[in-house]
Amino acid sequence: MNLFARRSMADLQAEVLKDQKLNRALGPFNLISLGIGAIIGAGIFVLTGHAAAEYAGPGIVISFVLSGLACAFAGLCYAEFASMIPLSGSAYTYGYATLGEFVAWIIGWNLVLEYLFAASTVAVGWSGYVISFLKDFGITFPAQFINAPYDHPMPVGAHWWDLGQLFIHGWVTTGAVLNVPAMLVIAVITVLLVIGIRESASFNNAIVALKLTVILTFIIVGAGYINKANWHPFVPPVDADGNFGWHGVVHGAAVIFFAYIGFDAVSTAAQEAKNPQRNMPIGLLGSLAICTVLYIVVSLVLTGMVNYSRLNVPAPIAVAVSSIGPSLAWLTFFIKIGAIAGLSSVILVLLFGQPRIFYAMSKDGLLPPFFSIVHPKFRTPWIAQIIVGVVAMLIAGLFPIGLLGELVSIGTLLAFAIVCAGVFVLRFTDPQIQRPFRTPAFWIVAPLGFASCFFLMIVGLPADTWARLIVWMAIGIAIYFLYSCRHSEVQKRRRRVSASGASEQP
Repeated sequence: MNLFARRSMADLQAEVLKDQKLNRALGPFNLISLGIGAIIGAGIFVLTGHAAAEYAGPGIVISFVLSGLACAFAGLCYAEFASMIPLSGSAYTYGYATLGEFVAWIIGWNLVLEYLFAASTVAVGWSGYVISFLKDFGITFPAQFINAPYDHPMPVGAHWWDLGQLFIHGWVTTGAVLNVPAMLVIAVITVLLVIGIRESASFNNAIVALKLTVILTFIIVGAGYINKANWHPFVPPVDADGNFGWHGVVHGAAVIFFAYIGFDAVSTAAQEAKNPQRNMPIGLLGSLAICTVLYIVVSLVLTGMVNYSRLNVPAPIAVAVSSIGPSLAWLTFFIKIGAIAGLSSVILVLLFGQPRIFYAMSKDGLLPPFFSIVHPKFRTPWIAQIIVGVVAMLIAGLFPIGLLGELVSIGTLLAFAIVCAGVFVLRFTDPQIQRPFRTPAFWIVAPLGFASCFFLMIVGLPADTWARLIVWMAIGIAIYFLYSCRHSEVQKRRRRVSASGASEQP
């Protein structure tokens, strides 16, 4: 067994032509909308205010430039791979082509953190916004049906090596039964995704149009209430706790980088895209560019409307609007609608991406065959979609939002880093391959992408998150050796070649 056996580029490109089971219905507009749907969610409605109040002040604008640049490095590398290998496996397939099967498995296993766990986490946030929104109309629900029954607060003084404290001990019950709204939204979106990609894309387009309207309305209206005094000093001096200053701007960039998580879900739609060699780079880079500009402008307006010190709240944009007075009460209502819509589209895109990763892994033999069964009418990986939906429902119903959020981030950044490394490696191992889109200055972009992702993992995430990642990886490695490597199509082919060679020996 060769742990680093690669799938040849010729084999992958032949599969692109051969595997036409999924419905190619997505054009460039749909792909850009898919990316915007994944990126714009809680990040712009929550994280902007938190990072400004805690780390960067009005300098959060510079933080967004830095994090957008770091994300662009990864986006350029994804674009090269997506145009070259337009298959649904995303970073998993790219890793298989460049760094070998074992690394590909690690990527695929970590993408579960990005898509499935993240969908559950966002669904819990969606539940909170909807409950708050309905409460404004006097509609309330029993507390035991809108909260998670379990929590696991990090024990004071515990270290990353205290695995018993991190996983076994310290669990507490909250008295709740299930977070029912979080489960319901996942169930509805799962049904929509099973029915078809065209219907799902139309729903996502409508949601994206709504939340972009909300954001643009805030920018246009809020610009008229900017007090330039709130921008001074633009980079606040370092305080007694060591926050702010230029170090705070960099720390803020590490925090808000996670507002971009999900853009790579566009690459999982490669087998459902029209002309993927052209349209995949447009979808990836177009959605990143649009969202980065919106993030920068929103943070500029937000910190101009109200002093940054008041923004460390769950709904900073609503606070900024409320600071103007009752004349803008209508906009507060509108913003809550936009936040709910934004989170809905994020859940949809994340639940869309995970089954396609499983589909690719199943086709390669690393997961059981039923994960790659396509519905004869809807032409979607329906069994994988239902499994992902059920698991996501259980996670969303049972656990609080904070428990899995950082795991989502570390799994995503690891996948980003490996994609950047893969582009660099493939330029030397397979330089002759046709690349419809080429990462510019790859000898600079790819290493910087790899380095920036690891930098953000080290700077932005606590030690206990690394411990949970190690345990998650250990579970994945066990599955690989117990099942995946035994059923791998690449390993089977190598064994057949080896056996035929041995039989020819005298």
